[in-house]
Amino acid sequence: MADLRNNFVGIKSPNPFWLASAPPTDKAYNVERAFRAGWGGVVWKTLGEAGPPVVNVNGPRYGAIWGADRRLLGLNNIELITDRDLYINLREMKEVKMKWPDRAIVASIMVPCEENAWRSILPLVEETGVDGIELNFGCPHGMSERGMGAAVGQVPEYIEMVVRWCKQYTRMPVITKLTPNIADIRKPARAAKAGGTDAVSLINTINSIVSVDLDNFAPNPTVGGKGTHGGYCGPAVKPIALNMVAEIARDPETHGLPISGIGGVTTWRDAAEFMVLGAGNVQVCTAAMTYGFKIVEEMITGLSDWMDAKGHRNLDDICGRAVPNVTDWQYLNLNYIAKAHIDQDACIKCGRCHIACEDTSHQAITQFVDGVRKFEVMEDECVGCNLCVNVCPVENCITMVGLDAGVLDQRTGKPVDPNYANWTTHPNNPMARQAAE
Repeated sequence: MADLRNNFVGIKSPNPFWLASAPPTDKAYNVERAFRAGWGGVVWKTLGEAGPPVVNVNGPRYGAIWGADRRLLGLNNIELITDRDLYINLREMKEVKMKWPDRAIVASIMVPCEENAWRSILPLVEETGVDGIELNFGCPHGMSERGMGAAVGQVPEYIEMVVRWCKQYTRMPVITKLTPNIADIRKPARAAKAGGTDAVSLINTINSIVSVDLDNFAPNPTVGGKGTHGGYCGPAVKPIALNMVAEIARDPETHGLPISGIGGVTTWRDAAEFMVLGAGNVQVCTAAMTYGFKIVEEMITGLSDWMDAKGHRNLDDICGRAVPNVTDWQYLNLNYIAKAHIDQDACIKCGRCHIACEDTSHQAITQFVDGVRKFEVMEDECVGCNLCVNVCPVENCITMVGLDAGVLDQRTGKPVDPNYANWTTHPNNPMARQAAE
């Protein structure tokens, strides 16, 4: 069995699946249910300073985007940080950590961008015995208007300053949570590293309005006739999150900086993709809110089975394995040639590939052959764009086939580059390099 035990900046947990700071981690009741279900750790819902309580709306807090089958693709929320008393949260965190010493508990914190505010709250959190802190520099709504959350995360100088304060006033590992609402994610990551952060986590939610009520002319969710932008999360943000994780992982200035991956993790495969792009573990929110805490069972089993099948012994074997294969467009090999191939036995004759190619691509798929409705790829016209693969409703009916060495490219009349005809032997493939050595 693959070893799924996780050691993230010294914070140990039985598996790499943590719940992100969000409604599922707002109180001891939820956290203990999560631990009983099998979650390796939690980031407790963001704490604020003692004093006047945070007040959330008493009405709709979520908007959604659904697929055709009403599967939840994206969730928008306008909820603020915890509205529970700071000292109640601290007491519960301490009690839960004592009852579950093998699970990771990290405290998410957001206070004003003032040294005294951070210096005051850090000893209170440290006294609970939790494993670390996560600095919430990502919340895009509500708190950012008060000079916190994304308002800090969008200014690298503020990030570095606050991280330095936290490293000065606590012995706990510091994880800096980054906002995606920025042009270049590498800059805040570099600032966090310069401040001495132990790790970064990303992404936080994305500024969004998911829909508008066309009867009341107000954004959803609508509260008393008005709406506001909120934070977008769920499966729809995963591609954005993967790119940002990879950008930090391959940036020479942040190389080696531990990353906790967040953003649309719903299955074990999602988690594996984050980890091979450089994440040391993953945090989950929307999937748990959609399907319940027991979804972690499938994640654990699926990741373990895949690692066993591939011969990966532990998480270190997979962490960052895909990073060397992430490159800039200018370095792609333009001699590589692949053509679409349609499996006639699997084809259901729906014609979507033909319409997509005929109307919007390169007119490379026939509709009739000898008067019979049949869809075939005309290799001399196919440019290998793979649009047909993506619109086909039958999985693996259309596949991309790389041309072998020595085969002429019908468009140019030139031989295919023999070094790129077979990816398993290509010099850019790290597995091929290892085999050659």
